[in-house]
Amino acid sequence: MLKNIYGYTTFRGSQESVIDHTLEGGNSLVVMPTGAGKSLCYQIPAQILEGVGLVISPLIALMEDQVQALRGVGVKAAFLNSTLSPEEEVAVQRDASERRLDLLFVAPERLATGSFQSFLETCKLSLIAVDEAHCVSQWGHDFRPDYLSLKSVFERYPTTPKLALTATADEATQWDICERLGIRQARIFQDGYDRPNIHYSIVPRENGRKQLMDFLQGRREQSGIIYCSTRKKVDELADWLCRQGWEALSYHAGVPFEERRERQTQFNLSNRIMVATLAFGMGVDKPDVRFVVHMEMPASVEAYYQETGRAGRDGLRAEAFMLWGLGELGLHSKRIRESELPDWVRRLKWQKLNSLVGLCETLRCRRQVLLEYFESGPFPVCLNCDTCEEKAEQWDASEAARKALSAVFRTGQRFGVTYLSKLLRGVSTPRMESLGHHNLPTFGVGRELSKREWASVFRQLVAHGFLRLDVSGFGGLRFTQASSPLLKGEVTLHLRRERPGSKKRQSSSAPVEELQKDEFEVWEILRNERLSLAREHSLPAYMICHDSTLLSLLRVWPEDKEELATVHGFGKAKIEKFGDR
Repeated sequence: MLKNIYGYTTFRGSQESVIDHTLEGGNSLVVMPTGAGKSLCYQIPAQILEGVGLVISPLIALMEDQVQALRGVGVKAAFLNSTLSPEEEVAVQRDASERRLDLLFVAPERLATGSFQSFLETCKLSLIAVDEAHCVSQWGHDFRPDYLSLKSVFERYPTTPKLALTATADEATQWDICERLGIRQARIFQDGYDRPNIHYSIVPRENGRKQLMDFLQGRREQSGIIYCSTRKKVDELADWLCRQGWEALSYHAGVPFEERRERQTQFNLSNRIMVATLAFGMGVDKPDVRFVVHMEMPASVEAYYQETGRAGRDGLRAEAFMLWGLGELGLHSKRIRESELPDWVRRLKWQKLNSLVGLCETLRCRRQVLLEYFESGPFPVCLNCDTCEEKAEQWDASEAARKALSAVFRTGQRFGVTYLSKLLRGVSTPRMESLGHHNLPTFGVGRELSKREWASVFRQLVAHGFLRLDVSGFGGLRFTQASSPLLKGEVTLHLRRERPGSKKRQSSSAPVEELQKDEFEVWEILRNERLSLAREHSLPAYMICHDSTLLSLLRVWPEDKEELATVHGFGKAKIEKFGDR
């Protein structure tokens, strides 16, 4: 089945073990990296076991893409969502009841309705799978109340095998998922979190749009996602990119539903850039996303990992590039402080936010720090992140830190980085003079450092816990318990020296980096043929075959259909449909 339908000769990671456990009637929590093939863990058992496999999926676009892809390889799959007419919905339910479907995809909110529960009584369920299962956990980064109704559904089918699948769940979240779904005895399958094909880089934001444009140079032929924190920023950045000559789309919850669907279709069918809030992304099934950019820092390491994981699902080289600053740190802090969550949940969210700040400011290999957050090491340095490629230089910043803390203290712990930096550099302003701060002993004592260097010092003092943002005020900097010993000279502090400017990383259309010189012309011929087939069948190009499959095709160069069957990713249905081309 693996070869005939999906075109693969071997299972990956724990796939086969999960499938065997499901066929034996067991429950599973499956934690696998994005792109590692979680969906096969329920798709194959659903085709073997009697009845229909019920898959709970959080997004309409995702379930539609999955159904389209499954039908393309000959699997009997359907979905029930608000896009169907009443007649279409009745037809799908009839097919499920009469066992003409292998897989049925639904959204979690539908499960809570009495009419749907009555319909389920007419079906024989072969299994129940919950995709993006971290959404059930308040400890996770994307909690969704609709997922809380799943436990009652699970309880009504005690002997039906159940799977909860996610790419991101630390130990606490894993326990919470099993608890909230009522599958405490589920076997946990965890394949690790490493995405070795993704290059990670995180830099302080200085001039965000210029930094973004520098990053995008050489990526005209690539598909990518750029995340912004608000709808307004999404619309403004997408409009600006279009004016700069880029094909960019905007996506957020404020865009009408039909228009969002159309934009996602355009994104899937092309190499456009999608500028989006977090409303776009969960379950993105486009394998050839070559880069993910964060214009601001998300709220946790889990969110960062989940969002960057949308790049390079085909296993080829991809980039994760993030800009960050104290502004969004203050915003996240304010949201946590003002939330009505229980104290223990707020403490957990503080820990998660601080862990992400630590990842941003680390001097170590970023991949090591990222992986150590989720699981025990040790892990080798990756040589595929910015801190490995450009080893950061440290300096004794004890004296500079004391000057910075003195400036914070003498101005009443009410001002932010910009004001304090001017004070230390001796740059007077009318406001400073009206407050008399130009007469303070700290005025001008830091002229040896530039505006950029002082910004770095203050940012790192916050990251290391020597200062905190006053989120209840206007973003002023305040002391912490660690401030006084540093100010008094009782401790020393080494900080990362800010580089004058990171060297530009070589970029080109993946998988061009994988090609030999004599393969470029043939590669373009194959890409054009794939595009032609995609247009003929009104499919995204990746549903014809992934870039990685196209690369295998180039290297194998089959003479007939029998040899084509040896190419990774070509199953029986695809060979019958496209083999003659």
